[in-house]
Amino acid sequence: MLDAVLRRRIDPPVERLATRLVAAGVGANAVTAAGLVIGLAAALAIALGAPLVGLVLILLSRLCDGLDGAIAKKTRPTDLGGYLDIVFDFVFYGAIPLGFAVLDPAQNALPAAVLLLTFYANGASFLAYAILAEKRKIATEVRGTKSFFFSTGLAEASETIIAFCLFCLFPAWFPVIALVFAAMTAWTCAARIWLAVRTFG
Repeated sequence: MLDAVLRRRIDPPVERLATRLVAAGVGANAVTAAGLVIGLAAALAIALGAPLVGLVLILLSRLCDGLDGAIAKKTRPTDLGGYLDIVFDFVFYGAIPLGFAVLDPAQNALPAAVLLLTFYANGASFLAYAILAEKRKIATEVRGTKSFFFSTGLAEASETIIAFCLFCLFPAWFPVIALVFAAMTAWTCAARIWLAVRTFG
């Protein structure tokens, strides 16, 4: 929901940093991999009781997630790069709730499981729609130039990062925030299914 608005503010400085990294010989896939490693380190920090360290690492990981695409556009976008980007994103999105479940299983395990279920369902609706959109040659650049079709929704990347930041800033409120965000994610999944019914039915 917020991705399109935030991109207009975030893209210019990211593009400038990407230009410097390209000049230094840094490749897009290397930045994608670095983003995953940093994201997993964030989950580990959270699990070990350092959510504020996790917050910093989450933000660094998502900076890498923005930089890899910008670097690819300035060099040579590849199918492998697009594949790694989406797979590593999904690993990261699953790792952070898991970190909170490990941090306090008694309080957080069930809300984390509910959130992960909605992530799983929403991810399936997103990727399945992208596959069928490619098959039918449906294209959009609402979210910029991507390796495949990006359908919009209530819970997108920006909202997910905001939720993760709130988890880290207010860890005692993880169950409430997680369940609210799970509801938003479930709504996005349902909306994508309805969009698929109208588009492909």
